[in-house]
Amino acid sequence: MSVVNHIRKIREEKKIPQKEMARALEVSRQTMTAIEKGKYNPSLELSLKIAAYFDMPFDEIFYLEEGKG
Repeated sequence: MSVVNHIRKIREEKKIPQKEMARALEVSRQTMTAIEKGKYNPSLELSLKIAAYFDMPFDEIFYLEEGKG
């Protein structure tokens, strides 16, 4: 299983620049890029901060995807 997120889609729908979101969450823009591309899974603390930042339920942003094999 892998964790999948909709951060980029949500951020773009809300017209939030990646740099602004990274600053608000106290992470680098590079970290946000890696998270949005699925190359890095955020900590539980950061995941909860992201949900609070968007004011959305956690499970509307992140979900588990079953492996193909």
